[in-house]
Amino acid sequence: MPFTFVRIDHVQLAMPPGQEPRAAAFYRDVLGMEEVPKPEPLASRGGAWFRAGTVVVHLGVERDFQPARKAHPGLVVKGIDELAAALEAAGHEVRWSDELPEVRRFHTDDPFGNRIEIIDAG
Repeated sequence: MPFTFVRIDHVQLAMPPGQEPRAAAFYRDVLGMEEVPKPEPLASRGGAWFRAGTVVVHLGVERDFQPARKAHPGLVVKGIDELAAALEAAGHEVRWSDELPEVRRFHTDDPFGNRIEIIDAG
């Protein structure tokens, strides 16, 4: 191939209109991501951007929002047990999976019902 993929720049998830404070409460306050200001003209569309190291999540507004129940980002984390405890303490369900015996992981949902997979960095 004459080209090479280098990395994923970001993952885009959807959220309902006007829910930026709930997005910040989850992605910033629970997951510990930094909220990144959106540049204009994108900021006027609503939504929110978050970053933790090289992991970048964008939330865009959809008027007829439907949560992503199957499609999901898979985020690799050091300190998976601590993150699971923080999610549960904040009222978010943690669903551990043993379907891949060599991978320690769980699923949770953001406040809008979007599925998120958390994978142990080992």
